[in-house]
Amino acid sequence: MSWLSKGWQVFDSDPAVEAWLETAGPAALAAASDPNLQANWLRCGGTWFVGVDALPNDADGRVGKGPPLSGVAFETATGKTGTLPLHRGQVSVTYPGYPEQSAGESDSAFRFRQRRDAAHLDGLLALGPNKQRFLKEPHAWILGYPVTECSTDAAPLVVWEGSHEVIRAHFRAAFAKLPKHIWPDLDLTDIYQLARRDVFDRCPRRLLPASPGQAILLHRMTIHGVAHWAETATAPVGGRAVIYFRPECPGGIAEWLEQP
Repeated sequence: MSWLSKGWQVFDSDPAVEAWLETAGPAALAAASDPNLQANWLRCGGTWFVGVDALPNDADGRVGKGPPLSGVAFETATGKTGTLPLHRGQVSVTYPGYPEQSAGESDSAFRFRQRRDAAHLDGLLALGPNKQRFLKEPHAWILGYPVTECSTDAAPLVVWEGSHEVIRAHFRAAFAKLPKHIWPDLDLTDIYQLARRDVFDRCPRRLLPASPGQAILLHRMTIHGVAHWAETATAPVGGRAVIYFRPECPGGIAEWLEQP
């Protein structure tokens, strides 16, 4: 089964990805060790570097004098959506002890991070004093590239298989009969919480550890998170580092909702 049916797919090691990582990998690790970026992006008691837009790539994914992003996983994703300009990649790095409680993180939110791997839907932003949820970033797909070699129990990516179709059904119902121009400003907090509970009840949880050279492709609606760092885990000093790309749907929420 492919990523469109399961909601995820791990691709075997790819020479094109390995070549891209020759420049992108060191740049990602340099970003994660930059004190200025750490001041803004270290969370969870210093055990997670969030690293949004931390990779200095261009719209083709090229870092420095390296090659543009390519490979089977990238071609699979763009084969469904067409080639999209890439934002600066996220450099997400977890370290031994993940997760510790972040400053300002509520006890309930921290328990959810521990118990449910901080499971979430990308692009659904928590805004305002009450952290209401709005679909402000309708992504086309999520593509991850591991940078460091780690043991499988070193805070791997977690997905709920088939969750994309559960999410789609709930959100279709939420947007039905409402004019499209109000969709970005629709408070989806309650619908999202209900849909996520439905996912936990119906969808199997899968761990997706992967190695440099491989790629992880997620459907844009797949619920995912990060597992805890086990006491037995092994990893380099740089932690588990993964570069993520999430270009947005040119057609906005309507395309996000209906595209396969």
